[in-house]
Amino acid sequence: MENNNIKILLVDDEADILEFLSYNLKKQGYQIFTAKNGKQALIKAKEIIPHLVLLDIMMPEIDGIEACEQIRKIDTLNNTLIAFLTARGEDYSQIAGFEAGADDYISKPIKPKVLVSRIKALLKRHNDYKLDLRIDNQKIIKNGNILIDKNNYKVTVNNEIVNLTKKEFYLLLLLISKPEKVFTRDEIFSSVWGENVVVGDRTIDVHIKKLREKIGDEHIVTIKGFGYKFV
Repeated sequence: MENNNIKILLVDDEADILEFLSYNLKKQGYQIFTAKNGKQALIKAKEIIPHLVLLDIMMPEIDGIEACEQIRKIDTLNNTLIAFLTARGEDYSQIAGFEAGADDYISKPIKPKVLVSRIKALLKRHNDYKLDLRIDNQKIIKNGNILIDKNNYKVTVNNEIVNLTKKEFYLLLLLISKPEKVFTRDEIFSSVWGENVVVGDRTIDVHIKKLREKIGDEHIVTIKGFGYKFV
């Protein structure tokens, strides 16, 4: 996809940050839209259907975490990537961001070249990202009490629909594709987040924790020092 066809929504309550981001990303040919708080972001996102939203966390009206959670509930924005761009580096804010459904977490200040590189890595997955699961011809996957409808991104457990974030869905799909196989952390990062994406060390742990809460603890086993497997 050409850059001039890609829409990026920048959300920050600081005008100089928006100006900095806009200037450097417009130079790459992206279509740039801006919002000053989470409330404006939700309105604008529904209107333009962006490929990527860059969100600050600390904002008036609606903060970044809540805005992310609300975006993830909008069907037309299912394929929209979300990254937090914030000066807050504490673990708890990163965990909160990933739990809300974020795809990445970028700390500021950030150099223009690094920002552009991270954005390119994120957007690279928007169209051509696919999981190599060797079950591509299966539209419905069933294992025990879990049923996955790949076409409709729907998961049911004990005949009840469970709401998974995009990353949780892909993580479950990866693990269930080969029951009893131990997937290393590197394999999971590469398959679910992409090789060129830099995320925090606790990202997988956070997503595994949330997935266990939604589908049951008994399905995903931790193999200490190696990774995870589906049983």
